[in-house]
Amino acid sequence: MQLYTQYIYEKTWTKTSDKDALRMITEELGDFDSKGTLKYIMEETAKGKNITVGECRFKVEKS
Repeated sequence: MQLYTQYIYEKTWTKTSDKDALRMITEELGDFDSKGTLKYIMEETAKGKNITVGECRFKVEKS
């Protein structure tokens, strides 16, 4: 599975590494548990959902 992100003002989805996703989550949530949030995002996007955190959307595409 490949993680993709998109800011709400963008039209295209971008491949994103876990490291970059953690950085983006930290930017949006501050000192909140970014690793736990990423784990939740990965679990829910694996079910086909898109998750929005602040101004950033996450989804996965199965290879």
